[in-house]
Amino acid sequence: MATITRDGVKIYYEDHGSGVAILLTHGYGATSKMWTGQIEPLTEKYRLISWDMRGHGQSDSPADDSSYSEAHCIDDMAAILDACDVSSAVIGGLSLGGYMSLAFNLKYRHRVHGLMLFDTGPGYKNDQARASWNDMARKRAEVIDAKGLASLGSSDEVRVSSHTSAAGLAGAARGMLTQVDDRIIQSLPEITVPALVLVGADDKQFLGATDYMAIKIPGASKEIIPNAGHAVNIIQPELFNSAVLSFLGGMDL
Repeated sequence: MATITRDGVKIYYEDHGSGVAILLTHGYGATSKMWTGQIEPLTEKYRLISWDMRGHGQSDSPADDSSYSEAHCIDDMAAILDACDVSSAVIGGLSLGGYMSLAFNLKYRHRVHGLMLFDTGPGYKNDQARASWNDMARKRAEVIDAKGLASLGSSDEVRVSSHTSAAGLAGAARGMLTQVDDRIIQSLPEITVPALVLVGADDKQFLGATDYMAIKIPGASKEIIPNAGHAVNIIQPELFNSAVLSFLGGMDL
């Protein structure tokens, strides 16, 4: 359990185990606590680093909305790896964390051993579809501004997390959950590292995106976990951990 500070913003992270490093990023409205069920099985052989995105959990929630962006997020990830003296890692995440993992690969591909993309999507080629997504994200921010932390609901990944600032989550929705272009989805065919694309069978919103990424990412492995929704690692930890360990075991690490 430690922190880094970038431009006055404190970012919380946890560092467990030893060996080849895995950096896991949580989804929007969750925290690093959503990966608790992965610590013991993964650290038998690997080093697991997880963290709280800005505006979430034990990380700071800056007042300026310009402090929340995709660029800030992936640079936070790089700074955490630097603080852990890790030159490259397996980069993975769920939902928003998976999208940020793809964004990290686009900028820092020399630091990526492999990608693990859980219940996530690569964004949109279509401008209208992206605008609709962004409208949803901004409306979510408005609801959080109006109703506070209670408006997050009780989904599995939210239930195991705790936050200190509704304003931070609203800022993250406006600046990190929104998307600005199609760079990420267009980058999929250029991915050169091993990739695992995994989804819960009941997470209908991301089944199509999972199929798309599995087709577009060269050599990607696809896993569908039965009887699981969005927080697949929480609902089906044994099946999830088995799939992840099998993927990691097949890599040249």
